[in-house]
Amino acid sequence: MVAAMAGCAVGLGITLVAAGLIPAHPQSTKSSTGLWTRVSGWWTSLSRRRQAWFAGAVAAGVLAAVITGWLPALFLLPGVAIIVPLLLMAPPQREIDLLAALDRWVRLLATSLSSGKSIRDAIFATRHQASPALAAPVTRLCARLDQRWSMRDALFAMADELRSADADAVVAALAIAAGRGGAGARTTLAALSDNCQERLRALREVAAERAKPRIVVRQVTFITLSVLGAALLFNGAFFAPYRTPLGQLIAVTLAVAYLGCLVVLRRQTVPPMAPRFLRSQS
Repeated sequence: MVAAMAGCAVGLGITLVAAGLIPAHPQSTKSSTGLWTRVSGWWTSLSRRRQAWFAGAVAAGVLAAVITGWLPALFLLPGVAIIVPLLLMAPPQREIDLLAALDRWVRLLATSLSSGKSIRDAIFATRHQASPALAAPVTRLCARLDQRWSMRDALFAMADELRSADADAVVAALAIAAGRGGAGARTTLAALSDNCQERLRALREVAAERAKPRIVVRQVTFITLSVLGAALLFNGAFFAPYRTPLGQLIAVTLAVAYLGCLVVLRRQTVPPMAPRFLRSQS
């Protein structure tokens, strides 16, 4: 216990020395304040359950380091408890959610146009029926139109907010339909809706295939951590070589390498957004 406390004191001393070497001038104070603001904003954005989980993981790491005298537990236990679930959880499907919202909105517009409304009137008539992913952008679109923006500029500003190639396609079609009007607009929106349905079906199939390796890795990780925990409880001598300085370095290296593999897997299972092709002049 004394050795663990001494190690924690050394780490604290190094941190204080590094903080003391940072020059204290207005610019650095401003950046430090900005960093603290971002960190506090991130912390407050978390749910209470996740805050409790993070705080418990850090406390468990400190407690394990003090009780066992194994200093790497101070970093490894919180890292495993916090980072591993984040890397193995299902990623947000922003592209799929946005495309589904766009498809629903296009169908609402087409239905509204069938009653004889113009594109502008259809947008205002359907703004309260848009999906949550589009509610705020459509509301701002209507506000710009009320401020006498041209239809093209207002739609392009909405596309810049959404930052999606699918949104660019919808905006381009709406801009063309607004210029043509009549039956041509309904035909354009109907074809656009069919295209959104086909692309949405393809994206969901790809997402289902990408989820399979993540599920396998999640099972392997759970089994590995369970085996290590059982060995720690029933066969503590197995970890005796990792109490030496070299053993601690090897343990940290192995843990970082495994986390790096999970990061690579995460990047491969989260496809990047398709590049945009529509840009406003502003």
